[in-house]
Amino acid sequence: MALSRVCWARAALWGSAVTPGSFVTRRLQLARSGLAWGAPRSSKLHLSPKANKKNLISYVVTKTKGINEKYHRFLSRHFPNFYVLYTLFMKGLKLLWADAKETKRIKLNMKKHNIKFHQLSYREMEHLRQFRRDVTKFLFLGIISIPPFTNYLVFLLMYLFPRQLLIKHFWTPKQQIDFLDIYDALRKRSHSAIISYLERAIPLLSDTRLQWHLKDLCAKIQNGTHPAVHDILALRECFCNQPLGMNQLQAIQIKALSRAMLLTPHLPSPLLKYRLKTHTTVIHQLDRALAKLGIGQLTLQEVKSACYLRGLNSTHIAEDRCRTWLGEWLQISCSLKEAELSLLLHNVVLLSTNYLRTRC
Repeated sequence: MALSRVCWARAALWGSAVTPGSFVTRRLQLARSGLAWGAPRSSKLHLSPKANKKNLISYVVTKTKGINEKYHRFLSRHFPNFYVLYTLFMKGLKLLWADAKETKRIKLNMKKHNIKFHQLSYREMEHLRQFRRDVTKFLFLGIISIPPFTNYLVFLLMYLFPRQLLIKHFWTPKQQIDFLDIYDALRKRSHSAIISYLERAIPLLSDTRLQWHLKDLCAKIQNGTHPAVHDILALRECFCNQPLGMNQLQAIQIKALSRAMLLTPHLPSPLLKYRLKTHTTVIHQLDRALAKLGIGQLTLQEVKSACYLRGLNSTHIAEDRCRTWLGEWLQISCSLKEAELSLLLHNVVLLSTNYLRTRC
């Protein structure tokens, strides 16, 4: 009887009228729930070691960005000239690193699918070609920076000789235009010598028809006339064998053609001939890939870079004229066989010498 009264009293406190049997059932449910839940949890949030590590990294990154921004503001206020060089150098490093990652991706894809260089797309082929040249140019800086305490000398040389030691990623916009003009002037110095060598080869041709075509072509170029595509293709037989074939070129001709292709002429003749042949073959493969892609798919910068590689100084030429010239080049290149690549090599001079004069 006493137990029944206690049960009714507790039921009244809970605000509901229950029977003693329901009270016992409720106590059993609460007891089971207590066993399932365990002890009451602390109000503090305990993070896992992994979460703590992520928070620490995020904190360090945020602080580093803040310090970096303050450092940039300090340089821009107190050392504006140095700040321009610093930002240009850091931007160049980022671009070079991006190029390296893209090159690695292309190389892995080639290895995975057993793809050869000439089977790549035009942009991938051009990226590999340009990155190889950039790394070769950077090789000198890498060698002289190996000894200790030579870093300051490297930076001094980079500042004094940016055209010779640095790639275009580290050039200012003005330097890019000026340096490309300088390189174009250097390769144009060999144009007249190359035309003279072609004139000297005229009597060595056995076919009188080819003699007349070559003489007429040299006269047109010397008189300031831009030759037509068919004028150049008519001479393809001259550049297969003696005297203008790739393997029959003389040492003095090879040096002049190396200058026209912006390759160093200060190497032994066999090595120069090998480099010229390799370089011309790569351009021929690029031309086939570009013809497959279509000139219309290229951006303005890609068009200008393609023209400059093939001998035309495109820095001061309108886009439509660059595309027209590149179309003429592809007509010639895609018509040539591997044995006729000497004509493609000479085409750097034949097709670019008078283009600015006759098409202005």
